[in-house]
Amino acid sequence: MNNVENKEFLLKLAYAKMPFGKYKDRYLVDIPEPYYVWFKQKGFPKGQLGKQLEAMYEIKVNGLEGLIHGIRKAK
Repeated sequence: MNNVENKEFLLKLAYAKMPFGKYKDRYLVDIPEPYYVWFKQKGFPKGQLGKQLEAMYEIKVNGLEGLIHGIRKAK
């Protein structure tokens, strides 16, 4: 992934919402970390949503939520 692709991915990630389940319609960054840990154990879904959930898992476990919040505040 190049820098432009990374930037676009992060922009989309900052505004992505959960399309189903307990946290339906919540921004992915606002979903609690244990939910991502559960997905990590069970397996992330395929496709774009799975990539976003896996990226958010990495962001959450590394304490980088501020990065996503900063993107949303900047717009």
